[in-house]
This record gives sequence, structure tokens and C-alpha cells, in this order.
Amino acid sequence: MPDADLAHERDYVKGLYHRLDELRDEKRAQLAAVRKAGAIGSVQNISERDAFAAMYEDRLAQLDAVEDRLVFGRLDLDSGEAQYIGRIGLSTEDLRRLMVDWRAPEASHFYQATAFDRQGVRRRRHLILQGRDVKAIEDDILDADMLEEAGHHQGEGALLAALNSKRTGRMADIVSTIQAEQDRIIRAPMPGALVVQGGPGTGKTAVALHRAAYLLYSHRERLRSAGVLLVGPSPSFMKYIERVLPSLGETGVVMSSLGRLMPGINAVQEEDPRVAKLKGSKRMVDLVSAAVANRQRIPASDRTVDVEGQKLVLTPRQVRRARDKARATGKPYNEARNTFVKILLRELTEQLQTKLEASSVGNNADRSYLAEDVRQSRDVRVALNLCWMPMTPQKLLTELFSKRAILDTVGSGLTPEERELLVRPADAPWTEADVPLLDEAAELLGEMDASSGTEAARREAERKRDLENAERTLANLDSTLREQGIDGVVSAEDLADLQESRDARLTAAERAVGDRTWAYGHIIVDEAQELSYMQWRLLVRRCPLKSFTIVGDIAQTSAAAGASSWSGALTPFFDDRWRLEELTVNYRTPSQIAEAAARMAAAAGLTVSAPKAVREGQWPPIVDRVGDGDVVGRLVQTMPEELEAADGGLVAVIAPEELVERARSALSEVYGRRVGSGAGSFEQDIVVIDPREAKGLEFDGVVVLEPGRMVDEHHGRVGDLYVAMTRPTQRLRLIASEALPAGIEAEFAAR
Repeated sequence: MPDADLAHERDYVKGLYHRLDELRDEKRAQLAAVRKAGAIGSVQNISERDAFAAMYEDRLAQLDAVEDRLVFGRLDLDSGEAQYIGRIGLSTEDLRRLMVDWRAPEASHFYQATAFDRQGVRRRRHLILQGRDVKAIEDDILDADMLEEAGHHQGEGALLAALNSKRTGRMADIVSTIQAEQDRIIRAPMPGALVVQGGPGTGKTAVALHRAAYLLYSHRERLRSAGVLLVGPSPSFMKYIERVLPSLGETGVVMSSLGRLMPGINAVQEEDPRVAKLKGSKRMVDLVSAAVANRQRIPASDRTVDVEGQKLVLTPRQVRRARDKARATGKPYNEARNTFVKILLRELTEQLQTKLEASSVGNNADRSYLAEDVRQSRDVRVALNLCWMPMTPQKLLTELFSKRAILDTVGSGLTPEERELLVRPADAPWTEADVPLLDEAAELLGEMDASSGTEAARREAERKRDLENAERTLANLDSTLREQGIDGVVSAEDLADLQESRDARLTAAERAVGDRTWAYGHIIVDEAQELSYMQWRLLVRRCPLKSFTIVGDIAQTSAAAGASSWSGALTPFFDDRWRLEELTVNYRTPSQIAEAAARMAAAAGLTVSAPKAVREGQWPPIVDRVGDGDVVGRLVQTMPEELEAADGGLVAVIAPEELVERARSALSEVYGRRVGSGAGSFEQDIVVIDPREAKGLEFDGVVVLEPGRMVDEHHGRVGDLYVAMTRPTQRLRLIASEALPAGIEAEFAAR
């Protein structure tokens, strides 16, 4: 019976892959036919062709992405029906269902049914695939009557098999092993803000990613146009998770680290935590607003300007009146400046006309050119710019932080010491803490070009440019068109429409990446406890509907401007319109390691959730005590032992910032290119990182250097060490020359 069962499943899975290949061939043929058609026919036909091409490309990308482990489960129901569960839904040509998408409502039984609440399920079967072949079967019998039947397959369990597998440097999806409490959160309603609190190893990130895929499946029409934004703590983390959503059949999610949320800016980490905390505070709202207002200046006295040899006077009273009228429009700085400039240009033109008429009595010559003379005058342009300079967010903040005089003028709400912290060279790189300030400035400043101040105006300006380009093109091709007898068939409008139809092929995600003002339909934030007030302000601006999935663990907060409670972080933006769910099971960390980390945190006064670990590790945590300055030497000495224990898996060395380069250099001398950073890979099975970069990642083995410094250094927090100690899936070693934080050494036998 077991052999017959396995043979049956192999045949069925072979049929599923055959259907997948048929669909791929079908979409490739349709795409090739559409592309072969070329740019012929009416503009409407061309637009429809492009729309079909985009649809076929998207579907083909989805079909290609689900190749690995296409199907992973089967439900035997009370009705006698067998339902196969996989990454996407598949049907025959005559619409007979072959496989159910894991996100479909009926697939929820695969994750939620238990022996106490069968939900109509008699048996849940896990299919373990290698390539396209079924290598093993594991059965969960939920109906006691089936226990008397033959043909059941038992093993270590799909979940434990996944947990014990080696890390690869890339996060894998958990679609085949989602647990009931995770599934409930993944399928929670979309509106409002859902906070998912979970300790280390509870699968918070996996839940967030699978929730993104579920929402895109369940709310396809709404989110196709608005899009979903997923925000993570670092570029290393984003690289670690980048393959998960495509493997779930979704390729349209915008994924970004906090430092890349401003188009065109690739920010680095803020080195000084005191600066990060200050820039993340609510006081920055007033500082940036004051900096913008400061660029609208009233001259202390009259200013004389020369227009074609005529001396005109610009008075403080005129400037103040024009400024007040411009501000009264309520428009952003750069758009209001246009009003300001128009008012003063008109007044200067009237002044010039009056002077000319007074000196030319009886001369009624046309003076319509005077307005252009005033506008083109260099003196006038300089004078108006000194009063109200056109401004970009980058220029505003660069001058604010590099010129102490400006900072002193606008920073009355800051102490002299705080202002000194903000001062930096004009060529300093942008930091993650700067990004929300740039966004705040961009919101207040608006677009530099008045024609792009609104989306409609921007499109109108683009349309005008396209028409001008099309007219020039047609003029050059006129003789060719006449020879072919199609004169008059193609117009400038037709060519402009053709260009527009090509632009329209961009997906919502592709358009959103480069548009700071894009309003997303839903935002998912991982490691959300690290966000500052200003970063939350930026994200809420990106999603006016405030539809969020917020994932994190308050106990792991290490950012200086991070949260100490969910209520404190979220209430200013969501009031009481957010709900909390908690993950309670630790799937990653062996119990001995999880308990040690929890004891350390508790001894330091940190309140942590203590999720129950599902397994014990093979090794208890190890503490190596060494002499002063011997930490890196001991690391090199013990690395062969750690690599052997990892048995082909990944080993991470997590160290305070000042030790990272020393440790990496020492290991590189021995292991060469095997040593890297970030999440690691098959080629780089040793990584050296600091606690911040380790957030959200996991490794087979972890070596923590000088754990006491992660708590004691001036910017350290207990959360740094707690994060470092909870990254391993198998083994933990701590190497220290200094005193260990309380709660660690008590349980370990020091070597």
C-alpha cells in the first residue's frame, strides 16, 4: 500500500507539472504572436496589444516562479474528495480543478484542521518533492476511523524537517508548513492596522511575506492599481527575503529598506545613535517647517534693480505683501513661489512702464515687451531668488546641517548641544535618519517645476512634449509617407498615443518605485519596533487609508529612536485603531538557547515574550572566557569546530561594531572568499556582522564576540545581545574577555 500510494502521488504530480508546462507554452505562444504583430493598426489596437503582452508576461513570470515544490499537500475530505494544495491554482482546459491555490478559502483547512476540529478533513498529507519527483509522503490522520486502515506514512514531520534543514543565505517560504496561529494572522482582514508581536524564531517575517501574497490574491483588483509596499530594516535583510514572494506566485510587491524610501537616495546607516534619536524625534517636524519658512526672506531695506538701463526699486513692503498672498494660497513652497514671483514681476513691470511713460510724454508705443524684459533681467532674478529661492529637499537639508548660522536661526527648539550634533559637512552622505526628513521637506516644498506640481499638470506637460516630438518626426518622414500612399493616416496625436500606451505597460509596482507621492493600498513593515516617529510619519503618508501589517518584537529594539511599546509608537498615527496578535511558538531557536537569551534579558530588566520552543538542540550554549585581547584569536581557533558542527550550513560571527573588521580580516586570512557579510550563501558560509545587520536573519551556528559590550557600549541596548543570541537554529557560542551580562553564565559550564 505505501508503495502504491507513492506511485499514485508521483503520477498525479507528474500530471500537474505537465499542465504547468502546457500553460507556459500557451503563454509563450500568445506572447510571441502579440510581439510579432508589431506596431501596426490603429492606436487602440496597439494599446490593446501592449496590454495583452503585459498580461502574458506577468502570467509567464508567475508560472516560472512556482517551479520548485509546485504542490505540497493533499486533503482527504469526508465527502470522499481529494484536494491537492499548491502554490497556485491549476485546472484542465475544460476547467476541472487539479490543484487549489494555498490562499483560497478552502485551502485554509490544510493549515487549521486538527483532530479536535477536523473541519471535514480525514487526512492531511504532506508531499515532499525533490525537483519534480515525490521523494516522500507524510500523513496526519485527523479521523480516528482511518487509523485502522493501511497505507499511512509517518516520518519526522514536515515542520521539523524544514526546521532542521541547513540555511542557504536566502529565506525559504513556509507555505507547506504554515501553522494554525500563523495562518489565522495571514488571513486576517486587510482594513486597519494589524500588529503581529512575536519573539525570536516565531516566523514573524514569514507571516508578513505570506500575508502580502494572501492579500494580493484576495484583494487583487484593489491592490493591482495601488500596490503593496514591504519595508525591512536593511539591504541585507531585503536580499535575504527577496525570493520568497516570487516563489509564492507574486512579483508585484515593492520591497524597500528604510534607507531607500526616498527615490534617488541610497542612504547609509547613521553612525551616531544620538543623532539618529534626535532626527527621529517629533521635533524634526517643526525644525524642517522652520527651515522652509526661513527661505522666504524679507529684505532689510529697499533694493535697486536694473532693467535695460532703468533703475527700479523693490521694497520690503512689496515683498512682504507678495509673500503673504503666496502663503495664503496654501500651496507647497515651490508652487507658492510662482504666485510670489508673478505678483512682484507685475509690480516691477508697472513701475517700469510708469517710468517710461513719464519720460516719453505723448509716446503711445506698444510696451507689451516690458514684462519679458523684467522677467529676463538678471538683477530681478537675483533679487527674487534672495527673497524666495527655488529649493529641493536635498539642498534645504544640506544647507541646514552644514551652516550653523541657519541651524541656530531655525532651531530654537533645540539645545546648543543638540544643534552641534546635527552639524556636518555639506558633502556628507545621506543617512537612514535623513530619509524621513527629506520626505518631510519634499512634502512642504512641492515640485520645483510648476508644470509638474500635480499629476494632471505633469501629464499635460509630458503630452505637450510628446506632441512636439511627434510633429518633428512626421515632418522628417513626410516624403516617405507620401511615397507609401499613407499621407494623413498617421498624425502627431497618433504617435503620442503610441508612446503613452508603451508607458502604460509599467506595473503599479514599477511606477510606485520612482514616485515619492505614490499612495499604496497596503504597507507591511518588518522589524517595526526599530522605526522612529519620523519614519512612521513617512510611512503613514504613503498609505492614507492606514492599512498596515506591522511585524516586530519590542524586546528586540536596538535603534536609539526605536519603540519601547507598541502603544507609544502607534497611537500618534493610528489612535486606538490598531489590533494586536501574538505569535507564541518559537520554531527557530533550540530551547536551551531560547531560555538562556530570555534569562539574560530578564536579568537586565527587559520584558520579553517567551515563545515556547518546539525542539531541543543538540548542544547547550558554550561560553569561552579568554584573556584581554584574545577574543579574535579564540574565534579563529574555534572556527573549525563550529564549521564541523554546522555540517555544511552557515556560521555567523556577531560582534560589536568595533570588532567586526578585525574578526573579518582574521577569518579571511584563513578561509579567504568563504568569509562574507549579510545573510551568507552557499559560497560564503562564514559571515561577520554586527547585531543590527543580524536582525531578521538566521544561521545554523552563531558565535557572539564580547556579549557584554553589546549592552554596555554607549549606544548598546539589551536588545542587541538578545537579537544576537537568538539567531542560531542549532548552536551558540559566546567568546568574552570581559564580564558577561547577568543570567548567562549561571547556566553554562565555562570553558
